[in-house]
Amino acid sequence: MEGVNEGKVTAWLLERIPDLQPPLAFSLIAGGHSNLTYRFVDQAGSAYVLRRPPLGNVLESAHDMGREHRIIHALRGADVPVAPTVGLCRDKAVNGAPFYVMDYVRGTVLHDDEAASALAPTERHSLGMDTIEVLARLHLVDPDAVGLADLGRKEAYLARQLKRWNRQWEASKTHEIPEMEESSRLLAEAMPEQVGATIVHGDYRLGNMMVGSGKIRAVLDWELCTLGDPLADVGYLLNSWVEPGEEAPPTGAAELPPTVVGGFPSRQEISVWYERRTGRSLLAINYYRAFSHWRLAAIGQGVYKRYLSGAMGSNRDLDLDAYRQSVHLRAQSALSLLS
Repeated sequence: MEGVNEGKVTAWLLERIPDLQPPLAFSLIAGGHSNLTYRFVDQAGSAYVLRRPPLGNVLESAHDMGREHRIIHALRGADVPVAPTVGLCRDKAVNGAPFYVMDYVRGTVLHDDEAASALAPTERHSLGMDTIEVLARLHLVDPDAVGLADLGRKEAYLARQLKRWNRQWEASKTHEIPEMEESSRLLAEAMPEQVGATIVHGDYRLGNMMVGSGKIRAVLDWELCTLGDPLADVGYLLNSWVEPGEEAPPTGAAELPPTVVGGFPSRQEISVWYERRTGRSLLAINYYRAFSHWRLAAIGQGVYKRYLSGAMGSNRDLDLDAYRQSVHLRAQSALSLLS
């Protein structure tokens, strides 16, 4: 299995899981250019998950296994569903890169509308309400109390994000998109005051959760987690929460978001629930939704340029024209919300 030195990894695991029964059968769950996720099963049928950085030359700061492991481990008793951790390996001699292991949580990941259509409408509604409930609980966790006080700077989250992604946009720009510059200007001008600081997941959506029986069994993919303005998570989630009959956000992919199949609570319903649970007003939520579109456009442009230059390998599976158009449409969506 590419990315796993099965002999050395098994030896490392045997020191931490006494009842493990090798040989282990590894399979790749999620690959690509983000962190790689493998599932492995021993001879007794016990299942676990191994996470490691992408193959090849990557920036360790962008794929910090220790940081991701630390977050999940810290949240284990915080009423936020996460997979129990087994251990972290920083020794690159074991597997060529740091990695960590956690228990395998059984369930389904709703990557798209097809996966969501397999759920009964009542289960969809229950899952939707649990999705916003878990986000509210995450944002009510005191970072200091769980040992995450130094996970990131608490103040000026939006200002720091605008600075970072403006740099990214300028470095990866291949053509002019006036809506990006205008959105950037308006985001800086209309920036709301940050009220407190919480743990921010950074990529909170149904596609990053293991679900079952109308509940979230584990929130996954914590690699973008930091401290900052919690409403950034809410705006991001609402953008992905496409209601039946609405046009899906431009992503460059053919799949549709899970919520388009219907049966999920409305965007208004989950917004009201969040306000009641956290005491935070969502009157300015369109700003955060605009910020989310603008940020994703900047990220998407970086990916587009890397594919265009051949730095991401073959692009035969990616429609570059559609991807370029999705960046433009994201910028337009941001500007529309700001207007």
